[in-house]
Amino acid sequence: MEIKLKFLGAAQNVTGSRHLLEANGNRLLIDCGLYQERQYLSRNWDPFAVPPESINAVFLTHAHLDHCGLLPKIVRDGFKGKIYCTQATAEIARVILLDSAKLQEEDAEHKRKRHEKEGRKGPYPEIPLYTIKDAEACFPHFEPVEYKKPLKIADGVTVTLFNAGHVLGSSMVNIEVGQNGRKRSVLFSGDIGRPNRPIVRDPSVPEKTDYVVIESTYGDRTHCEICDIKKQMADVINSTHEKGGNIVVPSFALERAQEILFYLSELLQENVIPHIVVFLDSPMAARITEIFKKHPELYDREMREVVAQHRSPFDFPGLKMTSTSEESKAINHISGTVMIIAGSGMCTGGRIKHHLVNNISRKESTIMFVGYQAAGTLGRIIVDGAKQVRILGQKYKIRAKIAQINGFSAHADKNEMLGWLMKFKTPPRQIFLVHGEPESERAFGSFLRDKTGWKIAVPEYNEQVVLD
Repeated sequence: MEIKLKFLGAAQNVTGSRHLLEANGNRLLIDCGLYQERQYLSRNWDPFAVPPESINAVFLTHAHLDHCGLLPKIVRDGFKGKIYCTQATAEIARVILLDSAKLQEEDAEHKRKRHEKEGRKGPYPEIPLYTIKDAEACFPHFEPVEYKKPLKIADGVTVTLFNAGHVLGSSMVNIEVGQNGRKRSVLFSGDIGRPNRPIVRDPSVPEKTDYVVIESTYGDRTHCEICDIKKQMADVINSTHEKGGNIVVPSFALERAQEILFYLSELLQENVIPHIVVFLDSPMAARITEIFKKHPELYDREMREVVAQHRSPFDFPGLKMTSTSEESKAINHISGTVMIIAGSGMCTGGRIKHHLVNNISRKESTIMFVGYQAAGTLGRIIVDGAKQVRILGQKYKIRAKIAQINGFSAHADKNEMLGWLMKFKTPPRQIFLVHGEPESERAFGSFLRDKTGWKIAVPEYNEQVVLD
C-alpha cells in the first residue's frame, strides 16, 4: 500500500493551506487556501500542482480565507468533485468567498487605475484572481458532513471529521486508507483551538491515527496563562476614551469578531468601560454573526448559559452594524471616541485599511490588534514597530498607540498542542509540522522530539512524501 502526501501550501509558512493526498487511485485535497504573505502572493496565480479536474474531492477544515480562499480558482479551472465540510463551515465559506471575490474585483480595478495614473505596471496581473461569478460557481459543490460520521469516498477510503475547536464548524480531517487487508490513517489537524475558550467547544481527540499533519503557528511559544483579556481591553478602551481618540480593531470576520463582541458585552454589563458606540464595520462579520446564532448546537457550556439567560453577546446597546460603504465612510465624521471593528485581521485588505488611513497618524487613537500577524503582512509591519507604512498607495507616519491584546488566539500553543497529542491512545508513526513560520516549526519540532521521542518532519513547499 502506498499513500503519497504532497505539501502544496502552508509549508514553512503560515497561510495558503493545501495538502494533496493520493491513495487507491484517488486524489484528495485537504484545504485550498489563499496565500496572504506578500512574498508568496505569486503562488496564488500559479497553475495548480495537478490538474484540478483530476482531484476527486476537497475536504475543508474551516472557512478562514487561508484555508478556503482558492476554491473559486480551482473550480473555475476544472475541479468537478464535492467539497466536504460541516454545515456551518459551508454557510460561512459562502460569505467569505463572496467577500473575497468582491475584494479581488475591486482591488484589481483600483490597481489598474492607480498604475495607469502612475505610468507603471505592478508585480501581478491587473485582473481579479477570481470573480464573484467564480465564487458562486463553488457553492453547488459543497456537501455538508456531520462530526464523527464516517464517510466512504471510494473503495478503501473513508473520511471522518472531528471538531477542531478553532472556529464555529471547524474540523480535523481523518482519512483512513485500506488495501489488501492493511490500513493506514492520516489526520489533518487544520487549525487546533484552545481549551476553555468562549463560544465554541474544546477540540476533540481522535483515539488514534498513524500520521498527523499538525499546525505549528504558535509552536515556539506559550500563550499567557494569566492574561485577562477583559482587563486588557478595558484598559485600552478607557485610556483611548480619555484622550478622545478612536479604537481601531483589525479583526477576522470569523470567530474573532464574535469573541470581541462577547467580551465587550460582558464589559458593558459590568459597567467598567464607557458606553461608547461600537461599529462592526464588516458586512461579512455581520452575516457570519447571524450564522453563529443559527448553530447553538456548536456552543460550549459557557455560551449556552449566556443564551439560557436570554442574553445575546452579539447584540447590545451601542452596537452598530454597517453594511454600505457610505455608512463606513460616515464613521470618520463622528466626534468623540468610537470603536471600529473591521476586516481584515492582518490588514491585508478590506475596510480596515481606510480606517487605518484616518487614524494611524492620530496620536490620540489606538490600533488594537487581537490576532496573529503573519510575516510580510501590513499588520505585522505595524506591530513590529515601523515608524511609517504604505497604505492604499500612500505613506503614513505611525503616531497612534499600537496595542496588542494577548490571550485572544484561537490557535493552541505548544503546550496545548502537546497536551492534545498526548491524549492519543497509541503514538503516531510520524508527525508533519505545517502552518507555521520556519523558526516556529523548528522550535516545535525540537520540543516534540524532546517530550515524546516521536519522528517529526518539517516538510518544504511542494515536497512529496510516501507513507507506508
